[in-house]
Amino acid sequence: MAEVSAKSFIPDSLPGYTADIAGQIGLLWELIKAPLIVPLLRLSVYICLAMSIMVFMERLYMGVVIVLVKLFWKKPEKRYKWEPMVDDVELGNEAFPMVLVQIPMFNEKEVYKISIGAACNLSWPADRLVIQVLDDSTDFVVKDMVEKECIRWASKGLNIRYQIRETRGGYKAGALKEGLKHDYVKPCEYVVIFDADFRPEPDFLRRAVPFLIHNPDIALVQARWRFVNSNECLLTRMQEMSLDYHFTVEQEVGSATHAFFGFNGTGGIWRIGAINEAGGWKDRTTVEDMDLAVRAGLKGWKFLYLGDLQVKSELPSTFKAFRFQQHRWSCGPANLFRKMVVDIATNKKVTLYKKFYVIYSFFFVRKIIAHMFTFVFYCVVLPLTILVPEVYVPKWGSIYLPCVITALNSVGTPRSFHLLFYWVLFENVMSFHRTKATIIGLLEAKRVNEWVVTEKLGDTLKSKSKSTAPKKSISKILGDRILVHELLFAVFLFVCGCYDFLYGKNNYFIYLFLQVITFTIAGFGYVGTIVPSS
Repeated sequence: MAEVSAKSFIPDSLPGYTADIAGQIGLLWELIKAPLIVPLLRLSVYICLAMSIMVFMERLYMGVVIVLVKLFWKKPEKRYKWEPMVDDVELGNEAFPMVLVQIPMFNEKEVYKISIGAACNLSWPADRLVIQVLDDSTDFVVKDMVEKECIRWASKGLNIRYQIRETRGGYKAGALKEGLKHDYVKPCEYVVIFDADFRPEPDFLRRAVPFLIHNPDIALVQARWRFVNSNECLLTRMQEMSLDYHFTVEQEVGSATHAFFGFNGTGGIWRIGAINEAGGWKDRTTVEDMDLAVRAGLKGWKFLYLGDLQVKSELPSTFKAFRFQQHRWSCGPANLFRKMVVDIATNKKVTLYKKFYVIYSFFFVRKIIAHMFTFVFYCVVLPLTILVPEVYVPKWGSIYLPCVITALNSVGTPRSFHLLFYWVLFENVMSFHRTKATIIGLLEAKRVNEWVVTEKLGDTLKSKSKSTAPKKSISKILGDRILVHELLFAVFLFVCGCYDFLYGKNNYFIYLFLQVITFTIAGFGYVGTIVPSS
């Protein structure tokens, strides 16, 4: 039999052969466009429009609910039993329950004094408060500094314990779990968690603990985050807009309608009995806080969000730190959804309506669809329809719904309304990272359990701005600053924009060129604070 090779199936030339490569490519494109490209792209448009409607309905639902909550819902002090903490002459400090404060740390050189000092200044009887600093630092200089700070406060009469582990097994979840095993913790009824950059007001416990004392079905009281460095740069302003919407709308709606929402990992106080009943801290994902909240919710425990109980914290102001944080926050929920969707669906302790809310609204739309839809539609499918004019995208899907969704997202931070358009462009760039992380989480791919602690700068910039940074090598600069994927997307969108400018009818090139600029800025690393090297 004659030898058959791949070349046997490839013609020397296509019909209408021309000598130049561009002509060949053009003919090949015409051959595959009608039978393959157009149907696939049209299907992609339909899927994206369906996801757009899902996100729109979710945003509209939460918008309606939050308006009703603000107008007609009673304040938490009226919906639940609540009495202020007062000093009892007969019982003395025994009237106050034992509270454990856990402060997990990892090489927090710039901010460790902030959280320790704030915890030690909480308005609570010293003999009814245990402060536990869980230091997983690998830098021995930092460990020594943190330990000395704990000793300093202990000398003032505070019951503060400095705890270290041999390994970082389980990361934050492992540290919190290990911290609860100590004998001196057993008398404690409640545990409040503050990350190293969090600084609660002195009255935090006096305002939060009464909800747990007088309502035995409440497992968690979550405070709202506020940000001390929101005005530091444009990156922190963008984050503030996203997180303000999350707290003022998503957390408030979950608390008011289902008494369920995701624990934010810090700035909240738990009933230790609820943690134990739910199975304790688990390190199977990078969102140990959400994991615990879902398991406790499935046990029938209620959660309460207090919007007027606020805790100051620090936003990541470098693009590198922000990207790592967003990877963890996007990959973890997707991976947790994969692990728990069956448990949620088959749970017998919660109502069918609540199960639907957790699976569809909390996980599927907000943690998966919202990320993937933003990137796939606005950065891939919509630009491709410019190159394939046979595929039509209705105006309601490409313009009107996105405008309404964006307007609904802006309610959390009215002061930044003028930055809304740039926020959209920046969110489209970040949706690339979030989509990639979401897919990794769903498939349990290589980086699924990657945990990089979010860098806190504290006063680093003030001290380093006075010094001259040493010169970096070209390879170091490229590794730290240049993001190839973002630059490639900028080129792709630029090509689509030029084509639309020359041959299109929808004037999408205006949006595309602005998106090109944003991808390019991100690709060259000129986002956020640039920290001089020491």
